[in-house]
Amino acid sequence: MKTNADKLVELSVRGEIIPARVWLPQISHRGEPMFLPSTGGITYNVKIGDSAFGWVGDHIEPGVTIKAKDEGENSALNSLACIGNTAIVNSGDAKGERGFVTGKHGGAEHVLVYFPQPVLEKLNIGDQILIRAKGQGLRIIGWDDLFVFNIDPDLFKKLNIEERNGKLFVPVVAEVPAHLMGSGIGSTQVFRGDYDIMTADRKELELYGLQELRLGDFVLLRDCDNVYGRGFLRGATSVGVVIHSDCVWTGHGPGVTVILSSKSGKIEGKIDKNANLTNYLNITPI
Repeated sequence: MKTNADKLVELSVRGEIIPARVWLPQISHRGEPMFLPSTGGITYNVKIGDSAFGWVGDHIEPGVTIKAKDEGENSALNSLACIGNTAIVNSGDAKGERGFVTGKHGGAEHVLVYFPQPVLEKLNIGDQILIRAKGQGLRIIGWDDLFVFNIDPDLFKKLNIEERNGKLFVPVVAEVPAHLMGSGIGSTQVFRGDYDIMTADRKELELYGLQELRLGDFVLLRDCDNVYGRGFLRGATSVGVVIHSDCVWTGHGPGVTVILSSKSGKIEGKIDKNANLTNYLNITPI
């Protein structure tokens, strides 16, 4: 499979580790007022490869959350950073340590980064993280109706994608039907952020085998068009990565940052329970 990866620009973007935030009021889809940990900060015990469900929290972002203070710089950080990009600590006690981008959280406008546990213990709020951004503009030569977003070209090569009968078959742990996609739908672009798998109907989750999703899982989105924005289109298919935990709000749930989309359904999933960032990026849970 030939791509234009050799023509892509690798560019530095930067953010800093931001403090944790609590969103109030937190009203669950059952109408319950709640007080829960939420976005931001350094999350020490929720990691890529862990379940996306069951945490006493809301929109929990695994690992490290970064953002730039300047609006323009943050726009570049969120638009250009891609899943799998190298992240380098540029200040503080962990200076020089390396990790990976694992997702981008819309609304909050955060970039999420994995570092090994010993590095997390040395990091501090305000530490500067440089991202070697590369991946936007990646195309597969000869596949004009298939669009790639938000993924490092080296990671893309590791996905074991197969070309068969005029389609690309991508390893995914599960398929998500369009009627379960919620918060974030209607966005006019997919170069930043995510959109959520709605989880209020637990029986529907179980019907599609989604109750076992893990952070970092690759999923197929059925009848979901993400080429020029996020919306429903019969026959369209997209692939994304689960980037944050389940949520209590109506219309919300585990977030998905999209990496592939085709309006004509040129993408199909091949079920592989190992289709998780931990396996592609050699992340070892500690």
